[in-house]
Amino acid sequence: MEKKNNNPAKISSISQFHSLLNLPKPLNPMISLVDNTQLVINEDLDNTAFVLEFYKISYKFSTTGKMGYGQGYYDFNEGGMMFSSPNQLIYTENEEGSEYGGFTLLFHPDFIRNYPLGKTIKKYGFFSYDTNEALHLSDSEKSIIIGLLKSIDNELHTAIDEMSQDVIVSYIDVLLNYSNRFYKRQFITRKTISHDLLLKVEETLDNYFNNAESLKRGLPTVDFLASKINVSTHYLSDMLRNLTGQNAQQHIHSKLIEKSKDFLITTNLSVAEIAYQLGFEYPQSFSKLFKKKTNLTPLEFKNSLN
Repeated sequence: MEKKNNNPAKISSISQFHSLLNLPKPLNPMISLVDNTQLVINEDLDNTAFVLEFYKISYKFSTTGKMGYGQGYYDFNEGGMMFSSPNQLIYTENEEGSEYGGFTLLFHPDFIRNYPLGKTIKKYGFFSYDTNEALHLSDSEKSIIIGLLKSIDNELHTAIDEMSQDVIVSYIDVLLNYSNRFYKRQFITRKTISHDLLLKVEETLDNYFNNAESLKRGLPTVDFLASKINVSTHYLSDMLRNLTGQNAQQHIHSKLIEKSKDFLITTNLSVAEIAYQLGFEYPQSFSKLFKKKTNLTPLEFKNSLN
């Protein structure tokens, strides 16, 4: 699938989003729950990219059709749940025979701003996952998610009172907590896929640290590592944390320390020379990291072997 070259259209309000997709006006301008079967994409909007200034959580039933955000498409033949935060790129492709079942929850950051969720929502890395990293739900998990979405819908259709917003924000909070739990389950149940990715991580880092030309460019970054194994940075860190107890940055540092120990044990290079070999600009930075990880300076480690 070719990447889009058109400039994305910025959608600043949920009401504007409804209007573009020929949906009825939202019951609340700050939050909306859409039945995906109501989505109608005009031909003139086909292949149009959008940047939404609000959160979007979509649960698609097993169906046909494609939707994308970031740099790729997600094929909904298996169904799945996706999350996007404000200012992410979203686009659709309106294929003949496409069907979209399920629900889409939209809510503006201002709707949760004065609640604890306004700050804690940033901890959910899956809002930055890529299109091939959707959450696949079991039947029991589907029941929980659909139940929460229907509860939000019921509250939106209930006469507004002073507790309405509190109740809806509470439902969103629970929805995100369950989604976080289900993603952790997915990392476990899809161990074969995760294990293959872990092997690719190890191979990529080994190749990098064993290549003098690569190290001349500096230390490997999380962005570099994620791009090499074709996953998003947040997905990579969350996957590694669930498999190894370390996020991506910590994993890179651990591999670096292993390599530095090899240099200290098998060569007569000075600490400064080893630091430069490993891509550090300043030897002091290497020594500081080494001590943080091992409780020993590089020289103390070397001397402890004698």
